[in-house]
Amino acid sequence: MVTRIIDPSAGGSDTKIQLAPRPMDLRGKVVGIIDNTKEQADVIAEAMAEGLREHYGVAKTIIRRKPYFSKPAPTAMLDELAREVDVAIAAVGG
Repeated sequence: MVTRIIDPSAGGSDTKIQLAPRPMDLRGKVVGIIDNTKEQADVIAEAMAEGLREHYGVAKTIIRRKPYFSKPAPTAMLDELAREVDVAIAAVGG
């Protein structure tokens, strides 16, 4: 029997992905937050949303919860957020 060890820190593709443009500030923007369903992610997402509205003038926050933490967010969810928000955050729970 042969044991193979895969080192996930060994690097990846050299392909560069263009980052989306960043707004200069968040005042008046709609911010989407994706809850990854891990423990306390919903609490963290709600606290972030409140802080963004209170301290940064965010007009509205939209929180969507992924069905499973170990899988990517469904395309329909991402498409909805892309239509409705100016900025999106992928939230992480513990």
